[in-house]
Amino acid sequence: MQYVDSWRAVAAATGAADRAAAEDGVRLAYRGAGLAEPEEFVWADSPRAAVEAVAQLTDAGRSVRDEVRTRPWAQERRRLYDALGPAGWSALWSATGAQLWETTAGLAERIRAGVVADLGGDPDADSRVRLLLLDAVLGQHDAAWLAAFDGRGDRLDGLAAVARSAGWWWPYERVVVISERPQVLRRDEAGRLDRGDGPALSYPDGFALYAWRGMPVPPAFLDELAALTPQRIRTEENAELRRVMLEFYGYDRYLTESGAEPVHRDETGILWRIALAGDEDVVMVEVVNSTPEPDGTHRTYWLRVPPTTRTAREGVAWTFGLQSETYAPLQQT
Repeated sequence: MQYVDSWRAVAAATGAADRAAAEDGVRLAYRGAGLAEPEEFVWADSPRAAVEAVAQLTDAGRSVRDEVRTRPWAQERRRLYDALGPAGWSALWSATGAQLWETTAGLAERIRAGVVADLGGDPDADSRVRLLLLDAVLGQHDAAWLAAFDGRGDRLDGLAAVARSAGWWWPYERVVVISERPQVLRRDEAGRLDRGDGPALSYPDGFALYAWRGMPVPPAFLDELAALTPQRIRTEENAELRRVMLEFYGYDRYLTESGAEPVHRDETGILWRIALAGDEDVVMVEVVNSTPEPDGTHRTYWLRVPPTTRTAREGVAWTFGLQSETYAPLQQT
C-alpha cells in the first residue's frame, strides 16, 4: 500500500518540475537501455507544447521509446510473472497498479484528446499529432505500472525518477523533449476531472481541459452555470450538457422552481419525474432521513433512480439492489 499511496501522489502532482532530477532520470534510463546519453534536453510547458517542439526537431534521431520504456517494462513484467506465477502476478497488480489504472489511464487519454483537438483540425493533421503522441513516455501518468514494479528491482529506476519529477517526455537518439507537470488538477471523489469555475486541468502555457464530474465541457459553458434558470436548462439542445446543468443547479431546486408535480408518494418517499426533450426522463425519489440532525431537523435526500421506476417504494428498493416487493426495512436510518 505504501507504493500505491506514493504513486497516487506522483500521478496527482502539480507545480514546477524538478528539471535536474528529471534529466538525471532520463540519462539513467538511456544507460540502462545500453544507449548513449542524449545530447540535448528541450523543455516544454505542456504536452501540447511538447508535441509542437517534437514536430520541429530536425536532427533528433529516431525514437528510442521501445528501448527505454517498452522493452525494460515488458522484461520486468515477465520476470515478476515468472517469479510469482499467474495468481501471484494478478494479486500484485490488483493490490498496486489496478488501484490507479482507471484514473491515470483515463486522464492520459483526455490529455491526448485535448492535444489533438488543439493541434489537429482535419483528418491528416489529427493523424500526425496522434503519431507524435505515440512516441511519448507518460511520466507521472505511468504511475499505475510503476507502482506495481516499485521495490522489486532497479531496472526501471530511471523511468521512475522522471515520473516523480516531470510530466510526459519524448525520447529520441540525440534529443529528449520533456513536458512540465500541470499547474492545476481538480478531481471529484471518483477521480474524474471536475471543476465548475475554471479548468479542471491546466498547464503553465494555458493548455487546459474543462470538465464537470468527468464530462468534457466547453470553457464558455462554465461561465453561464452561475446564472442558470429552469428555462435555460430546458432549452439546452445538447443532452449531455443539459445533464451537467441539472447536476450543477440541483435536481431538488429545479423541481421546486419549475413547478413540477410529484407522480407518486407512499410511506418510503415521493417520486418525481423530469421529462427532457430528446433524452430519457430524470426520475428522483425524495426521502427524509428518520434520524434527526443535532438541531432536531430531518435531512431530505434525493435519490436518482432508473427512468422506468413507477413508485417511490420501487425506487428506494432499487438503491438497495432489491425488488419493491422484497424491500421491507426493519428500521429506517
